[in-house]
Amino acid sequence: MEMKTVALIGAGAVGAYFIDCLADVLGEDFCVVAEGSRAKRLKEKGLMINGHRRSLRVKTPEEARGCDLLLTAVKHSALDAVLPQIQTMVEEHTTVISLLNGIDSEERIASVIGASHLLYAVMKISSVRQGNAVVYDPERTIGVGFGEKNGEHTERVRAVEALFDRTPLHYYVPEDTVAEIWSKYEWNVSHNLPQAVLGVGYQAYLDSEHVAFLRDALMTEVRNLADSYGIRYTSMQVPPQKPGARFSTLQDLDAKRHTEVDMFLGVLIKKSEEQGLQAPYASAVYHMIKALEEKNDGMFDYF
Repeated sequence: MEMKTVALIGAGAVGAYFIDCLADVLGEDFCVVAEGSRAKRLKEKGLMINGHRRSLRVKTPEEARGCDLLLTAVKHSALDAVLPQIQTMVEEHTTVISLLNGIDSEERIASVIGASHLLYAVMKISSVRQGNAVVYDPERTIGVGFGEKNGEHTERVRAVEALFDRTPLHYYVPEDTVAEIWSKYEWNVSHNLPQAVLGVGYQAYLDSEHVAFLRDALMTEVRNLADSYGIRYTSMQVPPQKPGARFSTLQDLDAKRHTEVDMFLGVLIKKSEEQGLQAPYASAVYHMIKALEEKNDGMFDYF
């Protein structure tokens, strides 16, 4: 098995990393998938990545049909809208890797193409998008961890490894990719969201027992859900952070963008209810962040 042609859907903060690492090496065998006005904009303006403008080879889903590897890097809120495009692109031999945060993107994609096409993955990168520009630190980027759901080191896992070995892209193959996904999910829920509600930098988790309490309460609710599925994982070790570090949800609120709180907490609340579990802290933080989005939208500009 050989992975030769690669298509990427989603040219945002995560997708830009794959563009930067794959486009030059793969040449015509790599494309970004888009339609309509977004395709026109990407063709005309390209993408600024770490200060360098990159021209993009843009294809429609029909033109990208039958690619060997499809990388999905859209925002969680946009996934449902692109499921028909994914369905169009996937043929019998196509492997799909979802680069989305959270714990439900694989099952949502599998609902339209079948689970057999999917490798599970977790993405570890610190990147910032502002308009048409993305900045990331190559040296601090761990990259993508991927593998079969059951942990088997299959022929297609080795084929993706061989593909990535030709490029500067950082990757690793965990013993248990599902556990890695949950570990990162726990970290995102517990570290991304309390600081977003409070508008504080990372150091607050270390300096305030109250901020730490909220972090730990959310961690517990994630672990309770994982336990209900029989999933065991080790909490992610927090890499060194600047005291004022602001993660993606707070960055979104700072920029008056809507957040991915539905991916983090909406899913946690829904799945907890399905499993007969209580998640009161997740529910409270969810509504706080939704209210902050409304505030940013001008809903409370009463004067």
